[in-house]
Amino acid sequence: MRNTLLLFIFLFPLFALSQDATVFEPDSIRKSIQSQKISTSIKIDGILNENEWKLSPSSPRFTMIEPFQGNTPNHETEVKVLFNKNFLYVGVYARDTMGKKAIRAIDFKRDFNFMAHDMVTLSFDGFNDKRNAMAFAVNPYGVQRDLLAFDDAYYDVDWDGLWKTRTSRTDSGWYAEVAIPWKTLRYHINENETQEWGFNVYRNRRLTNEISAFSPFPRSFTSLRMNYAGVLKGLQPPPPQTNIRVQPYLLTSFEKESIDGIKTNRSSSFKTGGEVKWGINPNSILDITFNTDFAQADADRQVNNVTRFSVFFPERRQFFLENASLFGIGIKRSYDESGGNMHIQPFFSRRIGLDDNGNPIPIEAGGRYVYRSDKRNFGALLMRQRGTSDMSATNFFVGRFSENFGKQNRIGGMLSVKDQTTGSNTVGTIDGFFRLGASHSLSTMVSVSNTSEKNKQGLSAYAQYFFVNNQFKIWWTQSIVSKNYDPQLGFVSRNDVVGTTPGIFWWYRGKNLPFKKWLRAWEPSIFPEFYHSVSTGKLIEKTIGYCPVWLNLQSGAFFGLIVFPTYQYLTETFQPLGVTIQQGAYNYNRKMIYASTDPSKKLNLMTLYSFGEYFNGNLRSGEWTLQFAPVPQISFQTKFNRNRFSNVGVNATNTKVDLLAFEGRFALNPRLQLIGFYQQNTENNSKNYNVRFSWEYKPLSYIYFVINHREFQTVNLKTQMQDQSIVKFSYLKQF
Repeated sequence: MRNTLLLFIFLFPLFALSQDATVFEPDSIRKSIQSQKISTSIKIDGILNENEWKLSPSSPRFTMIEPFQGNTPNHETEVKVLFNKNFLYVGVYARDTMGKKAIRAIDFKRDFNFMAHDMVTLSFDGFNDKRNAMAFAVNPYGVQRDLLAFDDAYYDVDWDGLWKTRTSRTDSGWYAEVAIPWKTLRYHINENETQEWGFNVYRNRRLTNEISAFSPFPRSFTSLRMNYAGVLKGLQPPPPQTNIRVQPYLLTSFEKESIDGIKTNRSSSFKTGGEVKWGINPNSILDITFNTDFAQADADRQVNNVTRFSVFFPERRQFFLENASLFGIGIKRSYDESGGNMHIQPFFSRRIGLDDNGNPIPIEAGGRYVYRSDKRNFGALLMRQRGTSDMSATNFFVGRFSENFGKQNRIGGMLSVKDQTTGSNTVGTIDGFFRLGASHSLSTMVSVSNTSEKNKQGLSAYAQYFFVNNQFKIWWTQSIVSKNYDPQLGFVSRNDVVGTTPGIFWWYRGKNLPFKKWLRAWEPSIFPEFYHSVSTGKLIEKTIGYCPVWLNLQSGAFFGLIVFPTYQYLTETFQPLGVTIQQGAYNYNRKMIYASTDPSKKLNLMTLYSFGEYFNGNLRSGEWTLQFAPVPQISFQTKFNRNRFSNVGVNATNTKVDLLAFEGRFALNPRLQLIGFYQQNTENNSKNYNVRFSWEYKPLSYIYFVINHREFQTVNLKTQMQDQSIVKFSYLKQF
């Protein structure tokens, strides 16, 4: 069965090659927009009533991407571009026959969920190399979303650029007015020469999920695939000038701790620090941080994990989020569940300034230098972490280099070092990314680790192939992690395994698809996973996941049924949520229902429910997320997770573990918000909450008021409580 399945998946791309015509080639003559130079300044108010806007010609007609690729959009979009010596201005008019009644937006969160909002995204390729993109998105209420993209394969989704936007909503559509400082953008330096940049504009009219773009691209790609972009003509960006951003902060806090109700510590503190960002030129940026503080960062959410994979908690601290894609090489499961569950990441920034429980460790100072161009990219990160009673002071270094060649190929290397008085941990990595055609890509990596304290060396490696067109997504991931691979500045989901994880998604929209008024696609899939022990060569896990039913609705809602026949051989005792499962071989079968209503509606529900056998017993595991947003300024979300074990493990345990979370968001506008989060976990009877008030009183300058409460069990099963109140003031000045 296994060999037949693998042969089928291996040979399937040969059939899929015949479908490659659905991924059309970029037009030989690129669509263009002519920018207009002005000597005055534009007031950014979202109205577009200045006379200067009349000087700029409108963009050519957009092309529909979804639901019918290549059609004329039902709702037109007009784009105009102006510039002066300080700013690049973009004006967008998103026409709509229903006017502001059609607008969808569920909150004012920066970097909002792009699946739930009307939005317009501007993508710039200032190097005009058809690889790099800076993207600036805005919804009809002026909420910002920005990111950096490289080859439409690596993304810095949490990058926050310095730019300004305002919007207005009318009975005939909505307007967006954007001002981007030249200092924020990256481009070639050609003094006294007119430049042409790669440029695209993407619009989602969320009520009908109609996606259109200034320059068309295949619907299986994104608007950040810049070889499909159009051209922005007539630009005259200024030559390099002083580009320094200084962002100091002042912070005062009060903290108290207790163990089993007995107070153990009470203190208050005052500190100051900050960051300096020097844009040496459009290619090079130097960041320096001192007495670094992340008090305003979003709190981690607890997760009740019943798998054998380690849980990966995302980075939430802004300093480390910038340029994360340059250093964040590796593999992990994609957002659409493709690629397999193996996660290998030689560098993971949460290893700096946080302990294993997410508690902060003071960072004294650090710096990061990054150079990006159309030919090569390189960077270095150096940090000094203060010593504690349990740990000596630590120095961290990460160096990265990659060389671009061909149309969209790259090969590079990385070195990371963690150095303490007790010893050092060094990891060296070589990686590559190869675009073998419009639909084909291959990424590879080999990484070795050395831990001087233990005198142990380890290795990890992978090769991952993807084929993507408008009908199929096919992948094959082959990975290996040795028993002693130990990236102390990185993350691996498991050691001592060889992973084989192929898979196929079929996106069917053919003439036989029923109920086309509300059904957009039927998307069945199969994605087996096989894991063998490196040490013994024995099969330790096999999962044949297949999804006979996955329905994507026109509204953005979906419904899926997935079946997981599973074999696991436990080489040691496994304890999910306190339930002890003995080592040995287990065969069982599980099913999962994954469903969501339209996520852009005022009231929406998402469900993930799995049931069936689990090792030697049964497990029903469900997670329900309910969101209510009566207006975009007010949003409530409740998430409930329950795991009910029946006759599981050594003691045939019957128990249930619940995790309840509640979040509220209140905003006067995108710059003034109050966010509250509460979570209660019955596994350890803990209650945690975080309340954060933020006011962006000028672009990227903030006042924060934060209240934190954490409860957790110590190693001797005592309940420890921590309470913290913080006031933080930061100010950004650009020179």
